[in-house]
Amino acid sequence: MSTTIDMPESNVGKAKAVVVGPQRPGGWKKGVAIMDFILRLGAIAAALGAAATMGMSDQTLPFFTQFFQFEASYDSFTAFQFFVITMAIVAGYLVLSLPFSIVAIIRPHAAGPRLFLIILDTVFLTLATASGASAAAIVYLAHNGNQDSNWLAICNQFGDFCAQTSGAVVSAFVAVVVLVLLIIISALALGKR
Repeated sequence: MSTTIDMPESNVGKAKAVVVGPQRPGGWKKGVAIMDFILRLGAIAAALGAAATMGMSDQTLPFFTQFFQFEASYDSFTAFQFFVITMAIVAGYLVLSLPFSIVAIIRPHAAGPRLFLIILDTVFLTLATASGASAAAIVYLAHNGNQDSNWLAICNQFGDFCAQTSGAVVSAFVAVVVLVLLIIISALALGKR
């Protein structure tokens, strides 16, 4: 918003001065919205990486002959199946939340899209944490075993499988941390009106 004021001068004629009104406060909210968008892209990469790495984890060991083999695969464990499905769902949600994040960039003072995102981010944070924790428990048993229940550590034989599943769990918890950051910055942006 600008206003022009005519100011006569003695020798020159007319000059115009422009008076600029105060800017709308809260320009930092646009920066927060841009950071939200960038963090969402990082969370998408982490969640997709976790789902893809776990979904591709597979190792076969021959035992005595080629006809008798041991196989370790993600679909041998229901916790890993749950992990792949839920991390793919979390990644899908994050992709679908990008337009709302863009709306928050264009209209940084709009509270509706931010409130919608903070509620759904909390729901999908819970889902990602549950799937990461269940997979972490199985990865722990694969690495260390459990003498009380006669579970033997299989990572001595299936090293590649254990490395892939461990990497997928780490990637899932990176996505969880990014979702926590998204919730915190969205709450701060909503709280400072």
